Amino acid sequence: MQRQTGDDDLATAALTAAEPASPYGTHPPPEPAHAISTRGLVKSYPGPEGTVTHAVRGLDLDVRRGETFAFLGPNGAGKSTTIAMLCSLARPTSGHAVVAGADVLTQPHEVRRRVGMLFQHSAVDPDLTAEQNLHIHARLYGLSRAHARRRTAEVLETAGLTDRRRSPVRTLSGGMRRRLEISRQLLHAPGVLFLDEPTTGLDPHARAQVWEHLRALRELHGSTLFVTTHYLEEAENCDRLAIIDRGRLVAQGTPVELKAAIGDDRVVLRTGDDEAARRVVRRIAPPDRAVTVDADGIWLRVPGGSAWIPRLCAALEARGIAVHAASATPPTLDDVFFHHTGRSLGVAQPGRAPSTATVTTEAGAGR
Repeated sequence: MQRQTGDDDLATAALTAAEPASPYGTHPPPEPAHAISTRGLVKSYPGPEGTVTHAVRGLDLDVRRGETFAFLGPNGAGKSTTIAMLCSLARPTSGHAVVAGADVLTQPHEVRRRVGMLFQHSAVDPDLTAEQNLHIHARLYGLSRAHARRRTAEVLETAGLTDRRRSPVRTLSGGMRRRLEISRQLLHAPGVLFLDEPTTGLDPHARAQVWEHLRALRELHGSTLFVTTHYLEEAENCDRLAIIDRGRLVAQGTPVELKAAIGDDRVVLRTGDDEAARRVVRRIAPPDRAVTVDADGIWLRVPGGSAWIPRLCAALEARGIAVHAASATPPTLDDVFFHHTGRSLGVAQPGRAPSTATVTTEAGAGR
């Protein structure tokens, strides 16, 4: 059963940070029309020998009502800390945040009543039935018995689990369990639903089912979904996303906008002699472009990548270098992350060197 939060959580969190002189500092209040709005949000922890660790650094973020918003970042970037503050489970060191119309500093109990939080790891009782798990959760949120029964039946139907309502949770598939957990967080009709890695550990089919369920929830209830994910293809399906790195928000926008800001395609060639090919391509490529060799072959970024392939292949073949494969791909969200942070999000992509590969880059300004 999921543990409910209370004043003890806030008291524990408050011990890790000094109370600011003013809860709002010098930052203007966020825009109340948004489902989530933050200004200058900071979370710091005391470190050894008087040092301070900054988990979140001056976060300014606006999430519109009814949109699906993705939060991208590696482990330790500040995602979980940010969500803890937005759910009023941790008190900000400074700054301001309004979630579902309630202030996280002055109305923490109201924030918790208005949001739902799906944790990465399962929090349902495997020995209880799906119906029992939901009914208990509804009662813990203060719903009357009649209202709890009604809401349980409604969310089970929305999740497509009515026929499994009396099945012990341990007998459900992974995708069914996740849909049940999402449904449990909807019992009290939250204004914002936070989902921390909602499809981690699921197979592709189950992941697709969960996302179909989430899209249906948004269309049916107008729910605002705030999702953290490492699956870049999932972020592609979100309305907007933000990239956080080392506690700072480094980019935000729609997937199309963020990829368009990079602009250039990535051309990848696999040849019979990649080192020799790199020297040839270096003479042909624009002088400000890096030409790199890694485990995937030789690659560079240029506008209109498809138009470059015939020219590069002709030059290489003229020098007796066989070209085994050539491709041109538009920017991906992993490219966007790399562009803003200098490293990959950890998902294998063409043109990304694994940790055991040797990467050679000659001239150019890099990606």
